[in-house]
Amino acid sequence: MFKVIKKEGKARRGVFTCAHGGEVQTPVFMNVGTQAAIKGGVSAIDLKERLGTQIELSNTYHLHLRPGDDVVRQMGGLHKFMRWDGPILTDSGGFQVFSLAGLRKISEEGVTFASHLDGHRIFMGPEESMRIQSNLGSDIAMAFDECVENPAPYDYAKASCERTLRWLERCKREHDRLNALPDTVNPGQMLFGINQGATYADLRIWHMQQIAKLDGYAIGGLAVGEPTEVMYEIIDAVEPYMPADKPRYLMGVGTPGNIIEGVARGVDFFDCVMPARNARHGKLFTWRGTLNIKNAKYKLDEQPIDPECDCPVCRNFSRAYLRHLFTAEEMLGMRLAVMHNLYFYNKLTQRIRDSLDAGEFEAFREECSKKLAEKV
Repeated sequence: MFKVIKKEGKARRGVFTCAHGGEVQTPVFMNVGTQAAIKGGVSAIDLKERLGTQIELSNTYHLHLRPGDDVVRQMGGLHKFMRWDGPILTDSGGFQVFSLAGLRKISEEGVTFASHLDGHRIFMGPEESMRIQSNLGSDIAMAFDECVENPAPYDYAKASCERTLRWLERCKREHDRLNALPDTVNPGQMLFGINQGATYADLRIWHMQQIAKLDGYAIGGLAVGEPTEVMYEIIDAVEPYMPADKPRYLMGVGTPGNIIEGVARGVDFFDCVMPARNARHGKLFTWRGTLNIKNAKYKLDEQPIDPECDCPVCRNFSRAYLRHLFTAEEMLGMRLAVMHNLYFYNKLTQRIRDSLDAGEFEAFREECSKKLAEKV
């Protein structure tokens, strides 16, 4: 399933295989299609043929609400539904325990939500999350967990971490049962556990030691209020306890610099809504830093977004044209901007892989980690 083929310090160059899509080269950035679509008018065909995407990520909670995971199952699973034939990871719905804090109630059995769409009550626990993800037919299902806001009181973080472990045990039993059914959409679906423990190193280490027999591991509950340096400290603390022969996933992170620094600390998988969300507001990533395409100085600028970029947008359109599209509120502006940013993130991880192949990752890190956060 996963093989580390080269290392430089803690940074790992690997190959991951699953039921769909052949080999995935890691480190990898997973493009976030929350509701089986990238916000900004980008299709699965764009991801595959134009943007260099290796893995797509979709949201269990949102697809459960609409169109309904039963609908997706009847349509043959998420791959057929959205016409994406590569690997898909689905999150568990656990992040909504955090993001919908004002609309939910947590118990040992699971979480009761008020739908953000119409307010109707929804219950989701470990078994429900596994059944929804089985209906979706993703290649990687994430275990149901609670993401705690940082900073969190130690006693609450400890109790939550222990409950998340009990939920994981229930997830594993139900996941094994579902995979064994004759009509399961994807019987090769894997289960990744999620490491929690807020910003307490002892809880993080204990929890990682408990979940060390799964297909892969995510570090969750970071980039939710703590300083960046604290996030790095937690990754450093837990990394020695993550099995070296399994993939490691840092959830919801982040900036180009975060990804480079995460790789330096032994992480293999990343996802974040940032590139698409920023793009929809005209904030674009380049190899010289970030720029805001709405700025008046680009009104007559004939250059592409990034002269160093070979994405479909930079090959064909000027900054002036893109600025005009945003000013005129044309939908094409968002689409082109999202395509550029996703291509940039996919290219970033390709360049990280190339630097690891060449034994030059530390030089790449030194050159790019801080520069990519600067403003053009």
